Amino acid sequence: MDLTLGGEDVLLAIDVQYDFLPGGALAVPDGDAVVAPINALARRFASHHGHLVLTQDWHPPHHSSFASSHTGKAPFETIEMPYGPQVLWPDHCVQGTRGAEITRGLECAVGAEMVVRKGFNKDVDSYSAFREADRHTHTGLAGYLRERGLRRVFCAGLATDFCVAWTALDAQAEGFDTYVVLDACRAIDTNGSLAKALADLERAGVRICETGDLLG
Repeated sequence: MDLTLGGEDVLLAIDVQYDFLPGGALAVPDGDAVVAPINALARRFASHHGHLVLTQDWHPPHHSSFASSHTGKAPFETIEMPYGPQVLWPDHCVQGTRGAEITRGLECAVGAEMVVRKGFNKDVDSYSAFREADRHTHTGLAGYLRERGLRRVFCAGLATDFCVAWTALDAQAEGFDTYVVLDACRAIDTNGSLAKALADLERAGVRICETGDLLG
């Protein structure tokens, strides 16, 4: 596959926020390891006229995906919501809190062209940067990328098996040539979620690459 970068390419840096880093409310194991490769990738994209978009989990207090919003339920249990199965999470990335901030270690963030906030609908979770978990409500990201003339999407960040995978699957479904930069991601991996996500990506035609493939 030809991974020469250019003006039709965009790097999506997904949810690199304090609550997903070590010490955060929903820390992804080794989550801080994605920061350096994403910074390196962003510099490479910038030097080849590529683009950078960030995503940010942005929940109101008492969001329906929080275990604390459901009496007798614990984090990582699954319940049925009107839109389907929902994993319940610890309270995380609450609007206006430090945990919701994009880490300052992500030096490339100052050069981002757009920040997509998701999960702000109190009654619907949102893993994907393109569509909420009801699978009907669009964020507008696909339209933004199309209007900018961008055709190839590279996904990196947190977590591989949830927000990264859902974003990549939706990008592919929207007609973008989609890649997951696997070593620039880290997974939660609960109840076999990582293996399922990787299988889903392969089935959908999303391609896997590594940071080194893009840095040359």
